Amino acid sequence: MKCAVIGAGAWGTALANVLTENGHDTAIWALELDVAESISATHENRRFLPGVALLPGLRAATDKAEVLDGAELVVLASPSHVLREVLKDCAGVTRADAAVVVATKGIERGTLALMTEVAEQELPGRPVVALSGPSFAAEVAARQPTAIVVASTDARAASHAQELFSSQSFRVYTHDDVIGVELGGALKNVIAVATGISDGLELGFNARAALITRGLAEMTRLGTRLGARAVTFAGLAGVGDLVLTCTGALSRNRAVGLEIGRGQTLADVLAGRQTVAEGVTTTESAFALAARESVEMPIVAAVHRVLFERQPARWALVELMTRDLRGEED
Repeated sequence: MKCAVIGAGAWGTALANVLTENGHDTAIWALELDVAESISATHENRRFLPGVALLPGLRAATDKAEVLDGAELVVLASPSHVLREVLKDCAGVTRADAAVVVATKGIERGTLALMTEVAEQELPGRPVVALSGPSFAAEVAARQPTAIVVASTDARAASHAQELFSSQSFRVYTHDDVIGVELGGALKNVIAVATGISDGLELGFNARAALITRGLAEMTRLGTRLGARAVTFAGLAGVGDLVLTCTGALSRNRAVGLEIGRGQTLADVLAGRQTVAEGVTTTESAFALAARESVEMPIVAAVHRVLFERQPARWALVELMTRDLRGEED
């Protein structure tokens, strides 16, 4: 099958490599000329996935029309804050019958739309599938065992994506709870920032475990309010991705929190990074979404105060520990 991947960050590159390895004719769109040239000429994404050998069959270009020409499958892997803008350029050059797989994790700032909703609005009439789960790009590209989930209200589209991506090292499950799968993949990044802050403050493993567990409760609370099923958050896109992102050394979101916990400002942390930490943008969106839905999310609120209201990190953690006492299921 002819496939196009839009977004040549680490995750988009890893997914493009999976498709190429599975025998599909795959091209990837890169915003940066040096990234496209690096992938095509040296079979390495030196900027975003250095040291990982990519398959020679993977092609890269900076022209969206060239990459999308004839593509039957379109994979979206651009950062959440630019996805809609990127898709506006893709609409006129994407096949009307192309399947769309959304690998971007986030909640759009302002509209509070999920990424599949953005894709449905900008590429109407095409089947849309959400792809999520515990998956560091470097490990996927290195063919280390990984299990993820694809979710769609169109069962045939989900099964088709499952077949295209599955390999000996990349196991794909299907799901029909799109809201739950998407929110799990987005909200876990906020909790990962919180655990990074805790680790930066050297508050210990007990605090980290508490944040992960109570963070899962917050994710589930908001998800079920929006129509997701609670059990989805016990799966790969929920607790699986949450544990990985909150504890793994390769987690960009945990790394941001870690530096903030050690005393750096958000501006300083972001200024020194080439890659996007989705948890920062998602904190704003999740905070606004919780307010809109009247859902209590104290960890999300605490991260929001630290990132955007200049509250000292240690004070935010103290406030979490001294909230009114309650039952665990409340």
